Amino acid sequence: MKDVLVVGAGKIGSTIAEMLDATGDYRVAVADRAADQLARLETGPSVERLALDIADGTALKQALAGRFAVLSAAPYHLTGRVAEGARAAGTHYLDLTEDVATTRLVKQLAADATTAFIPQCGLAPGFISIVANNLAGHFDRLDTVKMRVGALPQYPSNALNYNLTWSTDGVINEYCEPCEAIVNGSLREVPPLEELEEFSLDGVAYEAFNTSGGLGTLCESLAGKVRNLNYRTIRYPGHCAIMKALLNDLRLRDRRDVLKDILENAVPATLQDVVVILVTVSGWQGGRFVQETYANKVYSRPIAGRVHSAIQITTASGICTVLDMLADGQLAPKGFVRQEDIPFEAFIRNRFGRAYALDLRQAA
Repeated sequence: MKDVLVVGAGKIGSTIAEMLDATGDYRVAVADRAADQLARLETGPSVERLALDIADGTALKQALAGRFAVLSAAPYHLTGRVAEGARAAGTHYLDLTEDVATTRLVKQLAADATTAFIPQCGLAPGFISIVANNLAGHFDRLDTVKMRVGALPQYPSNALNYNLTWSTDGVINEYCEPCEAIVNGSLREVPPLEELEEFSLDGVAYEAFNTSGGLGTLCESLAGKVRNLNYRTIRYPGHCAIMKALLNDLRLRDRRDVLKDILENAVPATLQDVVVILVTVSGWQGGRFVQETYANKVYSRPIAGRVHSAIQITTASGICTVLDMLADGQLAPKGFVRQEDIPFEAFIRNRFGRAYALDLRQAA
């Protein structure tokens, strides 16, 4: 039985702990500085609850001592501290961050490390890069890789066509920070909320636009091998225009705390969501210019008698799968591990990775 610490007792952290504990293969502890958050954990009694302020480096190192791995489900601006603690304690490190600066820090910490540092183990970044890299491997020569992901309410009921399904801080961050892309063979930064496009999938209309962090390290891995590579977040039509008005015209980009307060007090959360995943790769196979597409929808559903949102399921399943593969010796045991280094077929066959299996799709 491997001893792991989950940092963050929010919706995603509690789902990770619940999934790992149910296997009987992991001894799980959840750390959070908020005692009330720990008290609300809906996990079994075998999950340890640990009051911990990760800003206290000494306390964090002590909490990590002797553990197989730490899984960070902390807010993006705190994740770097967990990575530093993991390096100091000699513990395997996994996170969910979409923050580009944090991932750069993790890569630096991984240099010459005796343990594995695996950032961006969620949905996007995370599974989306595993899918894209797998499709890219089917081509003799690549042209374009398009990655589209969105966590959406099944029943939108407001002008934003949106409900809170993820970290509010994380959503605001990805709407505000520069985005990476490869454009005509050159690695570039492109602005968020731009390059709006519309498409339909299963008869439903969507829009997609640039957001930060979803590509993970794939730009670096495919540089020089692809003409165009981009990532865009999926929403229902009309969402982007309203967010641009709030962030740019009302200048809430510079007052993110105000925007967070508005969203959390005006936009209700929901567990009735759907995660839409669409990856399209084009290039040359045997001298022919062809396209391959992966499309999937993952819906909220009960797990162990309790309803979990689709974003909880996909995000927690992603990091739990990577942990399983690391524990089974299927991934490099030390240094920096990219999501695109993870084999797609092995991921999907995993007990947690099956959450992404196409045969589990539900009717909309």
